[in-house]
Amino acid sequence: MANLLYLVHRLPYPPNKGDKVRSFNLLKHLASKHRVYLGTFIDDPDDEVHLDAVRGYCADMHVARLSPRAAKLRSLTGLLSGEALSLPYYRNAGLRDWVASTCASKQIDHAVIFSSVMADYVPDMSRLSTLVDFVDLDSAKWTQYAGTHRWPLSWLYRREGERLLAWERAVAAKATHSFFVTEAEADLFRRAAPECAARVDAISNGVDAEFFSPDHVLASPYGDTEVPVVFTGAMDYWPNIDGAVWFAGDVMPRLKQLYPEARFYVVGRSPDATVQALANDGSTVVTGTVPDVRPYLKHAAVVVAPLRIARGIQNKVLEAMAMARPVVASAACAGAIDAAQGSEFLAAADVDEFVARIGGLLADRTSAERIGHAARQRVLASYSWEAHLARIDAYLEPSVAS
Repeated sequence: MANLLYLVHRLPYPPNKGDKVRSFNLLKHLASKHRVYLGTFIDDPDDEVHLDAVRGYCADMHVARLSPRAAKLRSLTGLLSGEALSLPYYRNAGLRDWVASTCASKQIDHAVIFSSVMADYVPDMSRLSTLVDFVDLDSAKWTQYAGTHRWPLSWLYRREGERLLAWERAVAAKATHSFFVTEAEADLFRRAAPECAARVDAISNGVDAEFFSPDHVLASPYGDTEVPVVFTGAMDYWPNIDGAVWFAGDVMPRLKQLYPEARFYVVGRSPDATVQALANDGSTVVTGTVPDVRPYLKHAAVVVAPLRIARGIQNKVLEAMAMARPVVASAACAGAIDAAQGSEFLAAADVDEFVARIGGLLADRTSAERIGHAARQRVLASYSWEAHLARIDAYLEPSVAS
């Protein structure tokens, strides 16, 4: 049993959004074998009630409070220092002091870093065995954003992509090993940072197939005459916002012509004003935060993932597949899914294909159920959290410690 420093940019609980699903399952896995000292942030006051749940997995923990508004202002100092704006966004003196004190007093054997920005708290990685879960190549995400926004945001996002890649390369160069969520993301980084290629690997996401099971008795949240087409996710995240707005504005009008009873349900926390405005057209329902997403998945006619910008595996897709629902995913999402297109999920590249794929499923419910059943079988076969996360264990053996 080792003493682990685990640094996460957002409280890893509750597992209700993509990064927190992964960071929580990693915490649970690490805590089952080691003593975990957790340093993290709370950026949502609603998460305060979950501190005791997280504390149960930790030998000790330090939680810094982060105001997104103040952090955005602080991040602008990166324009003066020349660094990526993401780094000052997550700087906190109290957390830095706690990390230094913990490393000095607890004989920390390894550091496990979730998200590259948290590597800023372990400046001497050459003296401490350090594993970095980059999850996705965030620098590539910012570069993608640049291509979809006008100046000056396009310039700012492109700058962030360039500076963050330089940071990611520096972190990986000093880390014992680095991980990404898919082999495609890992390979993209190997090409961008060939000097680190030998110490880069992929650890896939998983899904709790017992929790996300169609066998649970869950009442339908939909009206009797509705045919719900469902999109789940955190609706304050720009790619989700963009996907919801695009689907509601471009796909739903075409789909409604074929199936007037179809309604688009946008299910997820913190919808911004743009998403909330979608409910004004009568064909879209914006739920906001729901206590349990599973009823919305279980009783969905079709689940969609219409993201036009996506990196890595989308947990929202795995959860829907685990619930045995037919999924139609955008081309940006489809490439990361280890499943058979056409029989275990469907992919769509544009409006015409989304309309055709969804329409086909609504017209042939037997085929839709067959695809949903096959999707769950794929999750059971390929997406066990324990099987994936066990790959990190070899790097946490006592012999690996410096």
